[in-house]
Amino acid sequence: MATTDSTDSKNGKSAERGQGRIDVATAMRRAAGQLAELLQCEPSSVSALKATDDGWTADVEVVEIEKIPDTTSVMASYRVSLDGQGQLLGYERIRRYSRGQVDH
Repeated sequence: MATTDSTDSKNGKSAERGQGRIDVATAMRRAAGQLAELLQCEPSSVSALKATDDGWTADVEVVEIEKIPDTTSVMASYRVSLDGQGQLLGYERIRRYSRGQVDH
C-alpha cells in the first residue's frame, strides 16, 4: 500500500512528500529569480519576505530605468506571491521611486 508520508533519514522527522514549505533563504532566491525571468532584469534586493498561510510574499526591488548618476535611476518595488514550494502565483508593482529617494 502506498503512503504519502516519508521519513527524513537525517533527523527522523516524518513529512508529506512535496508538501513541505521551503525555507526562508530559498523563498528569497526563488522570488527574486522568477521575477527576474519575467521582467528580464536583475533584481536589486529583496526588501521584505513574509510567510503566509498559502506560502510566501516578498517585496523585490528592481531598477526599471537606469540613469546617470545612478541615484536618479527609477526603481520599482514588486510584491511577489509564492506557494509553499516556491512556485510563482503572481506579482504586482506596488511602488515606483527614484533610487536616491528616502522614505519618511
